[in-house]
Amino acid sequence: MAFLALFFFVVGFSAARIFATIYPSVVVQSSGIHFHHFWYGLLMLVVAGWLGIASNRPEHDRAYAVIFGLGLGLIGDETGLLLTFGDYRSELTYVIFVVGFGVAIMVFLAIRYWEQLRDELFRLGKGERVVYLGIGIAALSALPLAFDRVIIGLVVLMLGASVSVVGIWLHRRRGDQSDIG
Repeated sequence: MAFLALFFFVVGFSAARIFATIYPSVVVQSSGIHFHHFWYGLLMLVVAGWLGIASNRPEHDRAYAVIFGLGLGLIGDETGLLLTFGDYRSELTYVIFVVGFGVAIMVFLAIRYWEQLRDELFRLGKGERVVYLGIGIAALSALPLAFDRVIIGLVVLMLGASVSVVGIWLHRRRGDQSDIG
């Protein structure tokens, strides 16, 4: 079901973005209120979510996943508009879409392969975990460095390197069973 929801999220998002690009002046308006497709997407999410919870007919679950995915796609397309207070062509829409899609895929994969993931993570010793945390912190230094914040980038890089060194020290001191890297 998760695959269907993700697939139709992409379909809903893409369809809304294409339609809004081709027909930017077509709007649904009633009593001076502009109904963005965010509201239709929210309604679809609520209906599919409620039916998924309340229904005891598993044969309908696929339909609920499709409706949920389409609704989420419509909401996702409006994210830039909602977060930028009216700038519909904001790049933020695409950033939210990519991040949201990436997180959704990671969650899907984590659920699907939870046993293997858990075994892999818990097999690590404490020192090795600290080393990987340090590597992650050091990798984050790329963000400030990319925006010409050299001092902040170097501080984050040094912090990450320091954490990694502590992790190596812990690994060697405690004799963790697994190898680093």
